[in-house]
Amino acid sequence: MTSEVKKHVVVTFMVVGLETLALTISSFSASAEESLPPIDVVAQKTMPSPSDVLIEATERFDRARADLSPRSGANAYDLSHQAIERLPQGDNAPFDRIVLQMPGVTQDSMSGGGFHVRNEHANVQYRINGILLPDGVSGFGQILDPAFIGNLALIDGVLPSRYGLHTAGILDITTRSGLFDNGGDVSLYGGSYDSIMPRLSYGGTSGKTQYFAVGRFLSTSRGMDSLTIGHEAFHNESQQGRFFGYASSMIDDATRVSVITGLSINRYQIPNNPGQTPQYTAFGISDFNSLNLNENQVERNFYNVLSWQRSVGDINAELAFFSRYSNIHYSPDQIGDLLFNGVASNVFRDSLMNGVQGDAAWHAGPHTFRFGFQISGEYTRSINSNLLLPVDADGNAIDAPFTVGEAVQKTGFLGSGYVEDEWRLSDQLTLNAGLRFDQMNQYVSANQLSPRISLVYKPWAGSMFHIGYARYFTPPSQSLSAPVNTAAYANTTAAPEIDTQSPVRPERSHYFDAGFTQQLTPELSTGVDVYYKNARNLLDDGQFGQAYVMDTFNYARAYNTGVEFKANYQTENLRAYANFAWARQRATQIISNQYLFDADELAYINSHYVYTDHAQKITASAGASYLFEGTLFSLDLIYGSGLRSGFANTDSLSPYAQVNLGVSHEFNLAENGQARQPLTVRFDIINLFDHGYVLRDGSGIGVFAPQYGQRRSFYAGLSYKF
Repeated sequence: MTSEVKKHVVVTFMVVGLETLALTISSFSASAEESLPPIDVVAQKTMPSPSDVLIEATERFDRARADLSPRSGANAYDLSHQAIERLPQGDNAPFDRIVLQMPGVTQDSMSGGGFHVRNEHANVQYRINGILLPDGVSGFGQILDPAFIGNLALIDGVLPSRYGLHTAGILDITTRSGLFDNGGDVSLYGGSYDSIMPRLSYGGTSGKTQYFAVGRFLSTSRGMDSLTIGHEAFHNESQQGRFFGYASSMIDDATRVSVITGLSINRYQIPNNPGQTPQYTAFGISDFNSLNLNENQVERNFYNVLSWQRSVGDINAELAFFSRYSNIHYSPDQIGDLLFNGVASNVFRDSLMNGVQGDAAWHAGPHTFRFGFQISGEYTRSINSNLLLPVDADGNAIDAPFTVGEAVQKTGFLGSGYVEDEWRLSDQLTLNAGLRFDQMNQYVSANQLSPRISLVYKPWAGSMFHIGYARYFTPPSQSLSAPVNTAAYANTTAAPEIDTQSPVRPERSHYFDAGFTQQLTPELSTGVDVYYKNARNLLDDGQFGQAYVMDTFNYARAYNTGVEFKANYQTENLRAYANFAWARQRATQIISNQYLFDADELAYINSHYVYTDHAQKITASAGASYLFEGTLFSLDLIYGSGLRSGFANTDSLSPYAQVNLGVSHEFNLAENGQARQPLTVRFDIINLFDHGYVLRDGSGIGVFAPQYGQRRSFYAGLSYKF
């Protein structure tokens, strides 16, 4: 993919139309009635079409698949495709921005992970149609395309035993239905920062097979969060391509096979910060304009899922194979990085993971027994080439650059199994109890048996109370945990102050959650939830160098507590919602990869509880949309009290609020009196009041550079269905 490419073409398939059979019986004339036995007029009978049969079977299999992914005892917040379309930008919005409209989700910079669920760093699991998408070496913020989402659910709290490994939240995606009517759409969207984003999608039905594909391309001069508060974007161009494909076929009345495939290839210029002063001299050069730095990063992700689903009587089962390859490559400005940072690091990391997942559910009276397993193998490489300067006995840099290279590779394995019983004690009371076992063999080997138990009580219509406990086990990302040969950097400008490098360990925690939801009216629902987490070996990531690549470390002990409120109002034309969260996460003692920290900061953290860098005290989101005679008006906002900053995260950044506005209209065009497919026109404003705010100020644990929120931007688009 090059910067000159401005669109994608999605290969479409020809489809077979549906067939209808009607039988009409006519009565005989009066004279014929005198010579023949009298007969009644036979009522007209219409046989169901093959398309109707396929739709009914698809819905039945979808319900069976949902039965394999229980939510009992957990919190679940759903956004349908219609709800996504009612947000400013609709499904043109970045995936991250949509997730920010859910309870307890905190905004962060791209280098900080994009967003956090309940103040956790990463630890979010992605599933498409119930199948796990394995981790890669970069975030999912730019890999998933909202156009294929039929329903997006955030599931958190005390999770049933099916869910493991990453447990801060499950982003459970169900692909769109109603996409198989032998048609699609083409759209063009763009605006501020030279943004242009064409998209093409198509779906159809052929016999017993349904398929859907969508491709999207983005070119923009604001690919990452800016390092300055102004409107200018210095050296920040990006080209991003994404593709998603889905197909399913009915083998027989009880069996369905599905295929999911997708990719993203994203190229970024690393933004520049003007007015920086070089700290070193290299190759005889000591003067360098920081606006002329030329750092670049490329991220590639490819994933595939093949699943076999069978539903017979009271038993539903699914077996799936999943695969993912991802890599990230940071290319430095050899001279510029060396002058400003004392090191120019060429960083490459990649990961290839393959695995098998099996799940089953058996309904036996008041009990629903579920059990399953997951096995995966991962091969990772971490390759660094660092251009350095030696230092003399007094620590002064010597202008004699040389290169230190490293290459670490590892094959690791994860294995999990679970059983659970969802027991309906009465119409009002349900108990869900289960056990999960996880085993990891990576840079360290460890395992854990994790009990889960929750109770759901529905005292009256429209109300639900839940309370539960879970034991969690979270392995570190293998691709981010590779050891470093710190001795190779002794007496150089890249030498760490601390030589200690203990291996990264899995996180273990106790989690408690309780909540109450109430349907006050048919239109209005509300809810409140409280949680407490006590963790050992809390996992955290940070950007400890100029490359936008994370490094992982552990805190010995940590706690995380919070409360969330939510309200939703829905009528045919009006949708409104509001979410509010208060949270606090604190931790102490760095027990792995200590070399990443300065000596004084490490000593302080080891003797104090400190806030994690992504801990934000207050987070809120709200929005409303109204449909009036074909015109949709939409508004949403996000609020944050500010992430942490300063030495050992002892300070916090200023509060901020961002308001976004959108309007769209659907024109039902007609030609020669015949209705045609609709044309949709939309206009959006991001950061309506042009509030400049800082997400990161360059200080804090694992924060390398400042990042600022997007300033006021204007976008417009056309979309035509065919």
